[in-house]
Amino acid sequence: MDRRLDLSTAALLTLPPLLWAGNAVVGRVVNPLVSPITLNFLRWVVAFVFLLPLAAGVLRRGSGLWTHWRRFTVLGLLGVGAYNALQYLALTTSTPLNVTLVAASAPVWMLAMGALFFGQRVSQRQVAGAVLSIAGVGVVLSRGEWELLTQVRLVPGDLYILLATVGWALYSWLLVRPGDPRAIRSDWAAFLMAQLVPGLAWSGLFAAGEWSLGAARIDWGWPLAAALVYVGLGPAIIAYRCWGVGVQRMGPTIAGFFSNLAPLFAALMSAAFLGELPHLYHAGAFVLIVGGIVVSARR
Repeated sequence: MDRRLDLSTAALLTLPPLLWAGNAVVGRVVNPLVSPITLNFLRWVVAFVFLLPLAAGVLRRGSGLWTHWRRFTVLGLLGVGAYNALQYLALTTSTPLNVTLVAASAPVWMLAMGALFFGQRVSQRQVAGAVLSIAGVGVVLSRGEWELLTQVRLVPGDLYILLATVGWALYSWLLVRPGDPRAIRSDWAAFLMAQLVPGLAWSGLFAAGEWSLGAARIDWGWPLAAALVYVGLGPAIIAYRCWGVGVQRMGPTIAGFFSNLAPLFAALMSAAFLGELPHLYHAGAFVLIVGGIVVSARR
C-alpha cells in the first residue's frame, strides 16, 4: 500500500502493542492471585461477555461458525486457547520484558512457517533478517552471556513463550488462507467471536486440567476483577480492532514494525510497576530483533 502514515493511523497501530505489553505486566502482577491457565480462561469469558452484544448473530444455527467449525476450532485452539495460556504460564518464571522480546521474533517464525508449509519463497535479505532476529532472541535467552547457551540455562518461561510464538506464527498463516465465510470475515466482531467460541471451550478444558492436577488457585477480590476487565477488554478486543483497522490502512509490513514496540512498553511498565529494571542486553536484543525485521521487510 502506498498510503502515507498519518497521525490517526500511527495511533491505531501504537495502541495494540501498548495494550499487549500491559497484558504481560498484568499477568505477572496477578500471578499470586490466580494460576495462569485459569487466568486465560477467565480472560476470554470476560471478552465473550463484552463481545456478545456486537456479534450475537454468530451463535445462531446455520451461521458460518457452525458450517466451518473445523477451521474455527483450529484457530480457536492456536489463537485463544493456547497462545495466551502459554504466555501467562511463561510469566510465572520469566519477566514481562523477556516475554515480549521473545514474542517480537514472531515475524521470523512466520517467515519459516511460510517457507516450510505454505510455499512462500524466501529471499536472501529475509534470511539475513531472520538471522539478526534469532540472534536477538538468543541474547534474551542467554541473559547477554553467550556461553550460557552451551550450558542450556533457560528458565521454563522462556521456552513457553517461544512455543507460544511459533504457534502464533502458524495461526497467522492460517488466518490469511481462504476459507472463512464472507459474512464473518467482513465483520471484525463476528470473526473474533467465531474464534472465541471454540477457543473458550479449549481454554476451559485446559483450565479444568489445571484444577484436576491441583495446580490451580484463585483469590477473588477487586485487584483480580480489575485485572480481568483490563485483559478481557483491552488486549483481547480493543487491540484486535485497532490492529485490524491499522493493517487495512497500511498493510501488514508497515504494521509489523509497530508490533515491536511491545518490548519497549513492557520495559517501561516493568520498571514503573514491578521494579524490574531492564539490562543492557535487553537493549541489544531489541535492536537485533527490530533490525532483523526491518532488513527482511525491505523490498
